[in-house]
Amino acid sequence: MVESRIREVFAAAGAEGVLHAVPVGRAPDAAEVAVGADEPVVIASVFKVLLVLEFARQVAAGQLDPRERVRVTAHDRLGGWGTAGCADDIEVSLRDLAYFALSVSDNTAADLLLARVGPDTVQLLAKELGLDRTRIVGGPREALASMLAEVGAADQEEFAQLYPSLPDERKSRLGVLDPQRTNSATPREITRLLRLVWRDEAGPAQACALVRQLMSRQVFRHRMVSGFPDEVTVAAKTGTLPGLHMEAGVVRYPDGGSYAVSVFARTREPTAARTAVDSAIGATARIAVDFLRGQGC
Repeated sequence: MVESRIREVFAAAGAEGVLHAVPVGRAPDAAEVAVGADEPVVIASVFKVLLVLEFARQVAAGQLDPRERVRVTAHDRLGGWGTAGCADDIEVSLRDLAYFALSVSDNTAADLLLARVGPDTVQLLAKELGLDRTRIVGGPREALASMLAEVGAADQEEFAQLYPSLPDERKSRLGVLDPQRTNSATPREITRLLRLVWRDEAGPAQACALVRQLMSRQVFRHRMVSGFPDEVTVAAKTGTLPGLHMEAGVVRYPDGGSYAVSVFARTREPTAARTAVDSAIGATARIAVDFLRGQGC
């Protein structure tokens, strides 16, 4: 069975994984591949899809000007890619914050964008879209603060020094790795979100189009993209935390067939870089999509 093959691929990579895949253009119950699709999972940076969707909806409603300028200072930096790692203060527009949040998973950009759209609006949006098991409790700043507090670090530099020496058992108990204590959803709800965006059913057409465009510009190609040939396009969003590797996106074939796929993997060792697991995400996504295409979807 396709589900057994998917579990075997994850096991060979030293991980446990859950997955949901469904055609974009057909009823969600017409055909699917579901491996633990209703299990709660930490969504980490995948939450940025919802965040940017809320931003795009507010722009479409005339509530926000996408050209509004935002100054990013040393206080705002959370580390990582994009504005999060800049050495000097910079100024960008709100729509560029959205671009950085999805294209390079910029945590500072996401944090500032969340503050501008309103911290509670993303959770309200999830409920409006019928994502009843999606839980949004904060943005990157809250996640970082939680990790620092639990490790007893004053800042990111001290965290980087302390974290490697912690026993794995203590690392695995961090709140950001627990679906009950951080941003979470289920693989099925994430594919529902993607289907709604791709079908212009998650808000005004221009808002959905912006999310699709920005997801198609993601620079990371080592997970879902790795499982598909060059002629297949993938618009997606990754998420990474120690021991957690994930990606959700829409795979589109030249014949027009499109498939929403969400894959979440957890390793036994709480490390942030595991090439074999990243490759397994691409391989299992391909197995699921191949199965759906074989069903005439």
